[in-house]
Amino acid sequence: MLQRIHEGLLGAARRLAWLPPLLARISVGLVFASAGWGKLQEPERVVEFFRSLGIPAPEWQAPFVAVTELVCGLLLCVGLGTRFAAVPLVVTMIVAIRTALWSELGGIVDLAGTQEWLLIALLVWLAIAGGGAVSLDTLAARRWRANEPLARGGAASAGAPRTPVRP
Repeated sequence: MLQRIHEGLLGAARRLAWLPPLLARISVGLVFASAGWGKLQEPERVVEFFRSLGIPAPEWQAPFVAVTELVCGLLLCVGLGTRFAAVPLVVTMIVAIRTALWSELGGIVDLAGTQEWLLIALLVWLAIAGGGAVSLDTLAARRWRANEPLARGGAASAGAPRTPVRP
């Protein structure tokens, strides 16, 4: 009986494996896209804030960070270039921790309790695991693999039946 329950739970987990990356991507993507959009709405205020933190060249860094957050956040939301988009956002969060939060942190426990650290953890997971089954990354990979034999002039181009491509 316990074995059947265990197998049923594992089966349900496998069927729902698409959900965690989707939720993580959309949640983190929306946080960054909205932050980037907000920074673009008030650029002077962001430049002054960056200047107060001692960030070099704030006139250049503020719009750069705003566009990075907006574009990479939107890419995460749709799951396009997920691994690529996660990297600059991790760097952004590391800089944010170092410049804005470092003096307030008493130790690793304080760091682990910050929103910035949680975002880094999710971004690292997305950078390693990718966008998941419900992403434009997966759709593009399936299309690319399905068309690969055609592009190389393989058997598929000679009229041979194509086998289904799995992610």
